[in-house]
Amino acid sequence: MPAIAEHPIVTPKTNTERTVVMLLISSLERGGAERQVVELLRQMDRDRFDPFVCSLSSHNPLASSLPDQQRDLVIVDKKRKFDLSAVMRVARVMTDRNVRLCHAFLFDANFVGRLAGRIARVPIVINSERNTDYKRKRVHSVCLGLTRSWSRAMIANSHSGKRFVSKNLGIPLDEVYVVHNGVDVERCCPGDRGKVRRELGIADDEFVVGMIANFKPQKNHAQFIRMAEHVLRRFPRTWFMCVGEPLRDNYKGGEDYYREMRALVERTSVKDRLLLLGARNDMPDVYNACDVTTLTSRHEGTPNVLLESMACGVPVVANDVSDNAYVVSDGQNGFIVPLDDAEATARRVGDLLADPDRRRAMGRAAREWVENEFSPSRMARKTEAVYTELLEHVTRV
Repeated sequence: MPAIAEHPIVTPKTNTERTVVMLLISSLERGGAERQVVELLRQMDRDRFDPFVCSLSSHNPLASSLPDQQRDLVIVDKKRKFDLSAVMRVARVMTDRNVRLCHAFLFDANFVGRLAGRIARVPIVINSERNTDYKRKRVHSVCLGLTRSWSRAMIANSHSGKRFVSKNLGIPLDEVYVVHNGVDVERCCPGDRGKVRRELGIADDEFVVGMIANFKPQKNHAQFIRMAEHVLRRFPRTWFMCVGEPLRDNYKGGEDYYREMRALVERTSVKDRLLLLGARNDMPDVYNACDVTTLTSRHEGTPNVLLESMACGVPVVANDVSDNAYVVSDGQNGFIVPLDDAEATARRVGDLLADPDRRRAMGRAAREWVENEFSPSRMARKTEAVYTELLEHVTRV
């Protein structure tokens, strides 16, 4: 991957007929919000918009997915948690690139975007809500409250996220737009079931149940592990795969949580049948190796992993949180189960393992649903519609 220097890397000539859009994010790590930023940039209408990503971190493994890293990525590396110099450096990028609209993702970027946008006199700053039903840190609430008027609107990736942010930040509902995530249905598609299985030494006639989630407390791996114990009693030739890793520098207690979950696995009957695979770069192959995937999170926005699994034709079993019941039509392309109910999760996973015809039918329905409703192009068009509405309002004013 070519080296990417901190701003300025280039000073491009800007087509003044297009709206320059900064997609500001804390980093381009392997996470759901980060993948959505990459997909949004890739799908945006370049006749109308001139987008680029500004990352507040030098750690950007997803940068390789950008069409042109030198053109599409600027790094303004935060030196510490509260780094006011980063605000000034982002404001300079905004001025140099004639940014007309800043769309920020995740708390650090949301806050920096508001401050920098104010300094650089960016007409429109949009924040994002990527989650729901969580307890926001008091300092975060104070920071967002004090700068609330410096953001023009909020885009949530779920209806529950819209209600959550309106209730907790006092933002009127008509200032919160909902744009569900989109996944690359050409990359995530039905494929070779045996590629990853052969790598891991898993026989074709054995079952595989997967959970794809970075290790942080909200993902609630304990429910997955307890579910695995129940399933293993009924289907002893089942493997369980956890794909993901803790966030760097013990962010959100991820490394502590990972150690806790490993210790839990060692105390259970599944310790010899559960694989901790870490981060993978071949996720479509991983999904295709699975018969079923699960998501046991305590709260979510619109989980990419559900959409990716379904796009690969693999049915899912997910907790009834956020918009999961919208993403997964219970009994049609997967199942929805109560939060923290390992037995109910195991029953639904077992239903799918026991009935291959039903499993395949649900997988086909899942693929069709995602193709129609959650493609990256659809996500981009909905986002562009929000941009256009706000830009027209600014022009009228």
